[in-house]
Amino acid sequence: MLRMILRRAALAIPSLIGVVIVTFLLTRVLPGDTAAYFAGPAATPAAIEEVRAKLGLDRPLPAQFVSYVVNLARGDLGTSLTTGRSVVTELGARLPASAELTLLGLLLSLLIAVPLGILAAVRQGSWIDHFCRIVTTAGVSLPVFFTGLLFVYIFYFRLGWAPPPLGRLDVFYIAPPAWTGFYLIDSLIARDVETFRAALAQLALPVITLAVFSMAPIARITRASMLSVLASDFIRTARAAGLSSRAVVITYAFRNALLPVVTTLGMVFSFLLGANVLVEKVFAWPGIGSYAVEALLASDFAPVQGFVLAMAVLYVLINLGIDLLYGLIDPRVKVEG
Repeated sequence: MLRMILRRAALAIPSLIGVVIVTFLLTRVLPGDTAAYFAGPAATPAAIEEVRAKLGLDRPLPAQFVSYVVNLARGDLGTSLTTGRSVVTELGARLPASAELTLLGLLLSLLIAVPLGILAAVRQGSWIDHFCRIVTTAGVSLPVFFTGLLFVYIFYFRLGWAPPPLGRLDVFYIAPPAWTGFYLIDSLIARDVETFRAALAQLALPVITLAVFSMAPIARITRASMLSVLASDFIRTARAAGLSSRAVVITYAFRNALLPVVTTLGMVFSFLLGANVLVEKVFAWPGIGSYAVEALLASDFAPVQGFVLAMAVLYVLINLGIDLLYGLIDPRVKVEG
């Protein structure tokens, strides 16, 4: 197991190096002049050149890249020019908000999509099978930002059921003591039921938006994998042996259909990391996605580079976790690894 983890980590190093190089180059060719932006609209060319020299942007591109890599090796992702704070500090402060939103969205989609896919496979051709197809088609067809805006219009603007989409808490509530950074958990630790309810209300619409986006591939793969397994010889043997339908479906069929679902789960989580950026902007969520977008609009390189690198590391960790889950689900995969 340890050998496999080390091997996977070693294989990820070239990918991370590529991410660092590509991100650095892309931020330098994007439209906009960082020095002109921070010098102000009334700045003279001499003032702009002075700001460019202070930021080190007047140096040759290879020299800038070497300086960036040296700082990166020391764990320094740079300083945000818009906030004046370290990028590491900003990402650490905003990551729990993004993680809470993404994990709850993925959990909600799992709780709905997996049973829906199983029932659609078991009752093929029934109304629930058709409903599963409608759900998967809608989830794939609707852009995530459109779904979020639609939910805001219906449940906040028209019906008034949801709170205003203005962040993690309403203005009338104070954030709980930061034990984990997850407002739901921290409010429970502090035994603050009102703050828990307020945080849950703010989470409802963005979480449902992400769940709708991620439900489609999970339900579709679950249904397809279950149909393949249910047609196997060992399932017919289990039924002929007199086992109950529940035991056949859950104990035998679903366990053998789980590997493709887990693979899709890793892909969906990666997609959610990207979709999170749009959802955070729609709901004014103070996560790392909105932080990166604001920095990009301001031509602030360091936060964008830190965000992309953080996403790449998370992607590597997700794939490593999927590999470990394979070994737990099917010991044969563990032996082969």
